[in-house]
Amino acid sequence: MLVEYDFDIKKLTSFKIGGKIAKMIFPENNDEFVRALEEYPQAFVVGNLSNLLVSSNGYNGVVISTSKLNQIKIDGTCVTAGAGVRGPKLSQTAAEYGLSGLEFMIGFPGSIGGEVYMNAGANGQCIADTLKCAKVYCPESGLITLADLGFGYRTSICQKKDYIVLEAEFELTPCKNVKEKMDENLAFRKSHQPSLSLPNCGSVFKNPERNSAGRLLDECGVKGLEVGGVKVWENHANFIVNHNNGTSDDVINLMHEMQKRVKEKFDIELKPEIRFLGVAL
Repeated sequence: MLVEYDFDIKKLTSFKIGGKIAKMIFPENNDEFVRALEEYPQAFVVGNLSNLLVSSNGYNGVVISTSKLNQIKIDGTCVTAGAGVRGPKLSQTAAEYGLSGLEFMIGFPGSIGGEVYMNAGANGQCIADTLKCAKVYCPESGLITLADLGFGYRTSICQKKDYIVLEAEFELTPCKNVKEKMDENLAFRKSHQPSLSLPNCGSVFKNPERNSAGRLLDECGVKGLEVGGVKVWENHANFIVNHNNGTSDDVINLMHEMQKRVKEKFDIELKPEIRFLGVAL
């Protein structure tokens, strides 16, 4: 399998932040992935690096990427995708076959493994609506298939059990106007979230129960707030953009300030939606 040493990860992250990874492994099938993880059980597993903040000082450990697990299979209304398949690619492929249920993925920068892991969703749809089962790596018993992933808001059993999603199977619905739905979703996303031409990691904080992180942050006046080379996006207070060669420390310090203001004003602890490698909030 493909192995890279002192791998410069910055170019692959949607934040365009990150140093060198001591050892980066790119399995091309599930068997290779299992072998790699058995050899390096403490390895950090990543997908499309769209919601991950990597330390600017790098990471002196092993990272396994699922990006090359990118096969798609269509069988009637059943669609199977590897963990490394990007959301927009799967959404477009389903649309070409006239299948509905994955339109919400059209503007997602992430890959299927991460989207199942966090039960991603938008515009009234989410992973849980159409997922039939997933093939996951379980530390205790290796590769298993799960039909019940214990989905909740931005969560799944994978987060509680440290399962790693390698493949997902969806049961979709035939539909004639899938393309129209995709176009509507894409237009909505473009008007409410920064494009990746402004490097960002998606929503920074999870919505508290029965509340909105974006609204709370907006009322705390954080829009446009800058630390080093990063700032809170002017159009939505729950996004941080890297506008001037920002570092991971810049992001952490800005997140701390955002959390602090919400805690002081509303007595609410915002929890991060993004993940961290080599750095901690």
